[in-house]
Amino acid sequence: MAERTAEVQRKTGETDIQVTWNLDGQGRYTIDTGVGFLDHMLAHLAKHSHTDLNVRAQGDLHVDAHHTTEDVAICLGQALEQALGDKKGIGRYGHSTLPMEDALATVAVDLSGRPYCTYHVAYSTEKIGDFDVECIEEFLRMFANTGKFNLHVNVAYGLNSHHIAEAIFKALGQALAHAVRIGGGDVPSTKGSL
Repeated sequence: MAERTAEVQRKTGETDIQVTWNLDGQGRYTIDTGVGFLDHMLAHLAKHSHTDLNVRAQGDLHVDAHHTTEDVAICLGQALEQALGDKKGIGRYGHSTLPMEDALATVAVDLSGRPYCTYHVAYSTEKIGDFDVECIEEFLRMFANTGKFNLHVNVAYGLNSHHIAEAIFKALGQALAHAVRIGGGDVPSTKGSL
């Protein structure tokens, strides 16, 4: 089986980003976006999805982290779609309910080729360090839209904003691990394509 890898570059007036993603990896990562909290979350995504992820980004952080966060998500979505190829044999679906101390997050994905994001999360603070929590939803929506998959994120409860976000990204990683895993030979759809 050919390696399921992708390399994506994006350069705009706001950001300059390079992403490489190997879906058949071991959870290794090198992340440097200039946004410490985003780096931390992407490390969880790679580790818990058992994929190898490299992300390098430079952005207009003198403004805020919004453009960098959004554009990294765009690149990740594009890389995921490219690396999946024709999607033959993938699990397609994945879900995880994951505790992180006081927080409980459930994430479900369907690598259907159709973008959709549902996000039901309440944070106790507007920021985690200097990172705006609203950027998390923006990241996830962009990732699902450009990756062309269904993403449902629900946090039942949680007190600490950092724990809530960490539970989401760890659960997302676990859900993706199941969805991208090769377990058959056919495209998992009665249509014959995704």
